[in-house]
Amino acid sequence: MFETLSDKLQGVFSGLKGRGKLTEADIDKAMRAIRLSLLEADVSLPVVKQLTKAISERAHGSEVLSSLTPDQQVVKIVNEELAHLMGDANVGLPMSPRPPTIVLMAGLQGSGKTTCCAKLARYFQNQGRAPMMIACDVHRPAAADQLAVLGEQIGVPVYREQGGDDAVGIASRGVAHARSQARDLVIVDTAGRTVIDEAMMSELVDVRDAVKPTAVVLVLDSMTGQDSVNVATAFQEAVNFDGVVLTKLDGDARGGAALSVRAVTGRPIFFVGMGEKVDALEPFHPDRMASRILGMGDVLSLIEKAQATVSEDAARDIEKKITKGQMDLEDFLQQMKQVRQMGPIGQLLGMVPGFKALAKAKDVQVDEGQLDRIEAIIHSMTPHERRRPDVINGSRRKRIAVGSGTSVQEVNQLLSQFQQMRKLMKRIGKGGFPSLPTA
Repeated sequence: MFETLSDKLQGVFSGLKGRGKLTEADIDKAMRAIRLSLLEADVSLPVVKQLTKAISERAHGSEVLSSLTPDQQVVKIVNEELAHLMGDANVGLPMSPRPPTIVLMAGLQGSGKTTCCAKLARYFQNQGRAPMMIACDVHRPAAADQLAVLGEQIGVPVYREQGGDDAVGIASRGVAHARSQARDLVIVDTAGRTVIDEAMMSELVDVRDAVKPTAVVLVLDSMTGQDSVNVATAFQEAVNFDGVVLTKLDGDARGGAALSVRAVTGRPIFFVGMGEKVDALEPFHPDRMASRILGMGDVLSLIEKAQATVSEDAARDIEKKITKGQMDLEDFLQQMKQVRQMGPIGQLLGMVPGFKALAKAKDVQVDEGQLDRIEAIIHSMTPHERRRPDVINGSRRKRIAVGSGTSVQEVNQLLSQFQQMRKLMKRIGKGGFPSLPTA
């Protein structure tokens, strides 16, 4: 995510390091490089001008020129201006004081809108709400089937009508049904459309007028970059949406959409899609996103993911086992599964401050396949072997390797690393770190 833009900005900041003072010429050179980096990231030209002007005005002031650490001050300014450009702070989806809250989803074909409906339902289901989805896409074949399958996966009911072609009627009857079922959140999935299709845009307006939604949410594919600004502008003129969900942000190496949409439309980004799974939806925090772009990590989001995945009791139990040196391979497997539930490992490590720069310098590659092999090896062990790894002799190692489709060497490596980790954790738990070798 934002890898291209992040790398280029890091290069700009590296050129400012190690200088006691910065001249105006140094800052002008850095501003030109930042401007070029943003344009290459497919950020809208008016937004580039707006952002670089704000950064330049502050960078040419005493805040930088008189600072003892001018390079750090420039990074601070860029960080704050990026966050301001994207909206400063998180804006939540509006909720009706009188249930149900009705959310009308709009977007282009292929933007991931139907999947986004399920992600949104899942997110609020985890917040204790009782969502229902309404299938109003009467144009795309099997659109209602897709929503029904997604609803079944997450345990959220879907209102649909077989063979119906009246999107407005389906939406109205669906909302009435949701009220009768005491559902406090209704998500209306509409047909994906092209901006130039006036008839379908008109249908969207009719659905909006019929159900009177609490919020109209525009789903944008972040991979479309600057084009997303044109799409947002067209939808704003047609339905005056309240906010945006950016999908596929995990695969967006440029970042043009995230940096442009808020500035151009004045509408907040409510959520971002960070993967294909139904739980891969995150509230959008402009300040945290700015930190990620600048390679400064996102510790708060990492902590929130951990808290949502691991209960306090489970954390205490594993802490006791670690400090007593009683952690076994069963516990290790459970911990690894919980970490992977938080998201792709590479994405999680990207939230650790400084990891991206370190990984690039050391050429560190995150291999999700290696984690799959570790799980396969442990699953090939008997429960007794997982609890007592010391009983795994040569013949057992051969059997485990065959059963997991790996080599004996890989089994040996896992067992050796696990034993070393357990010893280290036990010493740390007792308050003693291993002594470092002296020169």
